[in-house]
Amino acid sequence: MYGYYDPNYVQHYDYFVYPDFDRQPQLLGRVNQLERRVNQLTAQVNQLQNTVERHTRRLNRLNQRLRVVENRLQIPFTPYEGGF
Repeated sequence: MYGYYDPNYVQHYDYFVYPDFDRQPQLLGRVNQLERRVNQLTAQVNQLQNTVERHTRRLNRLNQRLRVVENRLQIPFTPYEGGF
């Protein structure tokens, strides 16, 4: 392991040993594998967030339409309906 002094690395030690990827190709391969996995999971998260937003917009539109129908029928709203 080869390293150098990093003034930003503040801990009990005076220096921190950084991995030398040129001398450890298997470690670099593992890092690339983990980066690909992170990118894959990030894409899945973005896809799920878009799905949630899409369904939220659909539910909001449905709720708005139901409010319009309720107003057209002039259904009286009582806050304690069925509460007692």
